[in-house]
Amino acid sequence: MKKSMFSLCLCALSGAAAAQSSVTLYGVADAALTYVSNSKGARQYLMTNGNQAGDRWGLSGVEDLGGGLKAIFTLEAGYSLSNGTMGQNGTEFGRQAFLGLSSSEYGTLTFGRQYSTVYLAVGPITAVADWAAAGSGFGAHPGDVDNLDSSNRINNSVKYQSVSYKGLTFGGLYSFGGKPGQFSQNAIWDVSTAYANGPIKAAIGYVFVKNPNFSFWGDKANDSATASNMTNPISAGYASAGSQQIIAAAGAYAIGPVSVGAAYTNTQFQKLGTVKVVGLSGPEAAYSGTASFNTGEVNLKYRPTPPLLLAASYAYTKNSGASGDPGARYQQVNLGAVYALSTRTSLYAVAVYQEARGADSTGVKAVADLVGISPSSSGTQKLVTLGMTHRF
Repeated sequence: MKKSMFSLCLCALSGAAAAQSSVTLYGVADAALTYVSNSKGARQYLMTNGNQAGDRWGLSGVEDLGGGLKAIFTLEAGYSLSNGTMGQNGTEFGRQAFLGLSSSEYGTLTFGRQYSTVYLAVGPITAVADWAAAGSGFGAHPGDVDNLDSSNRINNSVKYQSVSYKGLTFGGLYSFGGKPGQFSQNAIWDVSTAYANGPIKAAIGYVFVKNPNFSFWGDKANDSATASNMTNPISAGYASAGSQQIIAAAGAYAIGPVSVGAAYTNTQFQKLGTVKVVGLSGPEAAYSGTASFNTGEVNLKYRPTPPLLLAASYAYTKNSGASGDPGARYQQVNLGAVYALSTRTSLYAVAVYQEARGADSTGVKAVADLVGISPSSSGTQKLVTLGMTHRF
């Protein structure tokens, strides 16, 4: 009788614990047909994947510890729907991998490989992180130098995110860099704040990165520890920078089914020539000083019916150049339509046009180069993608 009572109590306790804890399997499958007007001098018709939302699968868990405190974790892996290969250059949980505590009163503290707080605050008010092919980065600002499409996650990071105070939130992150005996050599830190209340959204943030070629652009499993990890000619010439700084701000206002937004970013590759990068040649091997990118964006969204979103954006980017180079200017137009077939499945169409003039970061004539696509052989590049996204 005593043994039976003990078993019943144990089962009851086990059931109560299970009721307070959960682990969720989730993911995204995204596939599309894509046309590119000029990729290394030729037209392309191809199947692409992860365009509107990056293909992924993940596990997230929560355990209620009582008093409004919860233990949380997320392990999220990217993959290619086209061929089944691993994403993020071979990193198993390359999208996110973190563990932490969440308090309904004090906010959330997490540890691991994580998104920048600036991306989470400012990105959703821009076109690319909202509707303009966020998964592939086709609609990102040139080279995604401001990381508002989160091309770069952050390893070895401690992140704090506050609760909402009547629509106001703030956060901060610090990455230890992962260099034994060098506490701050590859360190990264950022701070951000955002406000969302009624029709108004606004956010601002700052990111500082030491040795960005290795700590920010080269933090994945198969990235190089000696050569350049910055392959896009828009910024590749600045791989020797000792630091990278990003300032980003955005705001939007909604009037009924219409939302109008604007964003500004300033990205600086500082102390050029101070980090040794194997394989740099040409003018970029002798760069010094700072190269800056200033980008302004305006965007418009219209939702004529609940399932349908129509959107457009325009962005202008000016690269100051380095060591006397004239720099480059980029203009980009994004057009998009998203139709929700259900809460989990949607169809989309996105068109992107980019124009480049001047001299790029490597000191040669600038060519258009949309993120995720091989560079054009000319100053223009057009892309159209039609696809489907399913979330599970």
